[in-house]
Amino acid sequence: MKNQDLIVFGEDWGALPSSTQQLIQHLALTRDVIWVNSIGLRQPKFNRRDIQRIWQKLLALNTSTPQHKTTKVAPNFTVINPATIPAPTSYLARFIARQLLSYQLKKILKKHRIVDPVLWISLPTAVDVVGMLGESAVIYYCCDDFDALEGVDHNTVKICEDQLLECANLVLTSSEVLTEKLGHHAITIEHGVDYQLFSNPTNIATDLPDNGNPTAGYYGSIASWVNIELLQQVISQLPDWNFVFIGEITADVSKLKQFNNVYFLGSRPHHQLPQYSQHWTVSLLPFRHNSQINACNPFKLREYLAAGRPIISTNFPALTPYSNLVDIVNSPSEMLKALQRAKDNSYIDPLKRQAVANETWQVRAQQVARLMECL
Repeated sequence: MKNQDLIVFGEDWGALPSSTQQLIQHLALTRDVIWVNSIGLRQPKFNRRDIQRIWQKLLALNTSTPQHKTTKVAPNFTVINPATIPAPTSYLARFIARQLLSYQLKKILKKHRIVDPVLWISLPTAVDVVGMLGESAVIYYCCDDFDALEGVDHNTVKICEDQLLECANLVLTSSEVLTEKLGHHAITIEHGVDYQLFSNPTNIATDLPDNGNPTAGYYGSIASWVNIELLQQVISQLPDWNFVFIGEITADVSKLKQFNNVYFLGSRPHHQLPQYSQHWTVSLLPFRHNSQINACNPFKLREYLAAGRPIISTNFPALTPYSNLVDIVNSPSEMLKALQRAKDNSYIDPLKRQAVANETWQVRAQQVARLMECL
């Protein structure tokens, strides 16, 4: 049977690692893939970040590249930067956006001789092109609770998601919480891990603090879901610890910057993260309790496990299968005690690594491929 070719509506290819990118790059080994860079979940605002993003989109407009230069993708993988209206709200705007997007994609499909593709939609606002591209099936892959996600037009996305759930042939989610929320016979595909990358021994990063003190580390977006107040109370009592944060900062971290033992290192390429997580004393998941975190299945959980170091986390549902391998805390006093335990027992734990050794992205992609065959 011929593998179904894919048109994927996701975030910008090559941006922060996502489960859509991880799965699709494995599925692309046996099929043609047209990756459509983000068509947006909200209308742009007049601020520096949005203006910069619009300018980048304009520079790349109507271009296509076979693959991102830092990512290994099959030769039959095309990335396009479409001209469209981000998250249109009115009937007219949605009509114009649909015509613009389908016109551009039809030319690409004709050029690559792709017929009867499967639409893979990770952004609900792409629902308007369903039925316009001669697709054989529609997959909705949901990794976020869009009702709780910051930075989106919730009303617009909700309308689009409801429409998508009605027309999708297959609904996949990344967590049991999302599966229960969406219904519609949704199927959970847990996130995977690049096990070889995070478990194979690597050299220590040169900018990791080297002052003889234990180090607690976190990587990922430093956003509103990070519990800054919890960290502030803990750090204030541990001047003999280093606290390292890697990632883009979008939250107010002024309460943490007052401490001399806090290091914000900025973003790092994904492949460099083991140089940190394998060598600091303990990995942190200091999240708030909210709907967004309740539905999340963070990449870094399995990556931390593959690295083998002690892990301290606030509680959320995705931790349940690994609760015996993670020190779960609910207060500053509990985190202080957990850090002391980590200091006393900081070593590479083979049990943590064994827990995720068979949860690779390749395995997850094979699960998805089997479900696609049923379409």
